[in-house]
Amino acid sequence: MSHPIELLAKDLNAQGGVFCPSPKADMKLWNSHPKVYLDVAKTGQAKCPYCGTVYQLKDGEHFGGGH
Repeated sequence: MSHPIELLAKDLNAQGGVFCPSPKADMKLWNSHPKVYLDVAKTGQAKCPYCGTVYQLKDGEHFGGGH
């Protein structure tokens, strides 16, 4: 079982998410899958439906998506 990938608020894009596969997840090319967008800011974490990698905001980090 892999550990969640901890993200800082600055790691998220303007919409509050990340794409997987991600260089932060230390993925090898053979392990790649179609690029998928994961909305991390909404709940504080998101799980990739392809590879099961969990991305989560580090404790104390808050995404301040300004509207």
